[in-house]
Amino acid sequence: MQRIQPTTTSHPYTGMWITADGKIRHELLPNGRYDEARGNRESAYQGRYEVEGDYIRYWDDTGFTADGTFRDGVLYHAGMVLYRK
Repeated sequence: MQRIQPTTTSHPYTGMWITADGKIRHELLPNGRYDEARGNRESAYQGRYEVEGDYIRYWDDTGFTADGTFRDGVLYHAGMVLYRK
């Protein structure tokens, strides 16, 4: 698993990912942290992430974990489908 390290060069998957309805927004930061917004609730979940190939794993600051897969420019995560913004 590759830990995303703070850098001035972005990993191909860093940036904003959103559901088609815009209600869920994941911002994958270049420093290996993420910030998830849900509806009007900004920063609903925050934590760190690691990417290995097209596989992403999340560790939320509250202690739970989740994962997902990037496929054909789409992020599939916890039953959600997110698109790059």
